[in-house]
Amino acid sequence: MLTFYYNPISTNARRVWVALLEKKLQFQPILVNFEGDGLGDEFLEINPFKRIPVLVDNGLRVFESLAILDYLEAKYPTPALMPIAPEEVAISRMVQMIAVNELQPATLILMQPLVGLEIDSQKEKAARERIDLTLQFYESLLDRGSYFTGSEISLADIVAGTLVGSLSFMGFSFDAYPNLMAWTERLAARESWQQTTPDPGMVEAALPTIKKILERRAR
Repeated sequence: MLTFYYNPISTNARRVWVALLEKKLQFQPILVNFEGDGLGDEFLEINPFKRIPVLVDNGLRVFESLAILDYLEAKYPTPALMPIAPEEVAISRMVQMIAVNELQPATLILMQPLVGLEIDSQKEKAARERIDLTLQFYESLLDRGSYFTGSEISLADIVAGTLVGSLSFMGFSFDAYPNLMAWTERLAARESWQQTTPDPGMVEAALPTIKKILERRAR
């Protein structure tokens, strides 16, 4: 059976969790504190970089969320979460990479005031502009169908959706993005989304740890 090391507050872990549920795979979840704290040497043997998520499958250790998603798609291709047509593959990859390289770093900056950290006004402005540009691009892609690559959910929707859903907590409105708003509502209605949505109390309890992580990254 698959073993999944995760934390429900981690966006990186959540995207893998959603994919496991969408593929209806059986797995053993193991809760890990952020960055592997709490499991000591045992977790270091699994992932020397001491980060979550990690997937173990018949002795094979896979870490880094996008690598895990690729592995799951290759090893367990049904139901498919990646399109076949070259154009759709390109769109899916673009959406995922923009989410990870543009959207996620910007959201980490905007999270700082939420945990009591000061933020440089220029950095905040740049982060908001970066997010707005990403949302505009996503909005244009969603003219094509219910999801980024057509009528079925894909890894593009999972990777981008688990990040976009948190933007409302940072003061972003989707009123100017009707396609994006409908898409987020569509995702929120899915069982995999509902099952993996963090409990507000859990998020509140995790804020001190998130603050420490952000402080370390800001050094």
